[in-house]
Amino acid sequence: MTTLSDETAAAGYRPLLFSIAYGMTGSVGDAEDIVQDAMLGLVKARKAGTAVENVKAYLTTAVTRLGINHLGSARVRRETYVGAWLPEPIVVPAGDPGPAEHAELADSLSMAFLVLLEALSPVERAVFMLREVFGYAYPDVARTVGKSEANCRQIFARARQRIAADSPALDGPAARRAETAALADRFFDAAAGGDIDALMAMLAPDVVMVGDGGGKAAALATPPVGRLQVARLFAGLFRRMQRMGVTVRQAWVNGQPGAVLHDPEQRVIGVMSLEVTDGVVLAVRSVVNPDKLGHLGPVSDLGLRPAHGQN
Repeated sequence: MTTLSDETAAAGYRPLLFSIAYGMTGSVGDAEDIVQDAMLGLVKARKAGTAVENVKAYLTTAVTRLGINHLGSARVRRETYVGAWLPEPIVVPAGDPGPAEHAELADSLSMAFLVLLEALSPVERAVFMLREVFGYAYPDVARTVGKSEANCRQIFARARQRIAADSPALDGPAARRAETAALADRFFDAAAGGDIDALMAMLAPDVVMVGDGGGKAAALATPPVGRLQVARLFAGLFRRMQRMGVTVRQAWVNGQPGAVLHDPEQRVIGVMSLEVTDGVVLAVRSVVNPDKLGHLGPVSDLGLRPAHGQN
């Protein structure tokens, strides 16, 4: 029989469970559904008389395995996805610690890292995340994914070889925020002012700008690479947004500096994030696919037209 203390304990694990589910799927909506299914599964197990001694372990295992199953069916959809794929953004307003549901993951699962995880199989992704991101011991990883400890060590080693061990996603959040907040302020100020020289000074030589429109919103067909090309495109984009009355509100996007774009009716147009390392912007990622923005509020039907081709 489920007690009030059981329900309270289960609810207290939601941030961790959401983090795992989001790391597996890259989708806010799917992560929330997976967590809810795991919670319902716990209730049903209790009602059926199943003894659940460790609620956290039970829920973590349920969420991880649901995530693995989800990725198995989602992989076909990913293969037919139009244009570049980026995860649904987790947005926390600048200066706001954000909702507890998202706080545990924001600084450890950046867009860049989640894109890297796409190269892994569902089980590899689960093992790598549990071990590398959440710090689970191998016996716990093995129990969660239903593999032997030795097998999990092998899976992790293979996954680590496929993903750079020094991914920016795993840097310390406090240090990253301290280094990047001021840079983001200068970057967006320069973009708003059309100062290409200032923008170029903050961009890495091989900076890239990636847009995810999902075939439903205007996005660059070929990601521009290089300081001059990205600076010119960014300055031009901000000029067009200003003419259309678009509001740019800085925010933390998956633990990285960025901004949310709103149309004059305060509907969400898109989300940008800056990948910053060693004081320069390595990449600008933009999500304008309306299917990935609904969790942030009403979505705009205003399509921003890029200077070059579109998906």
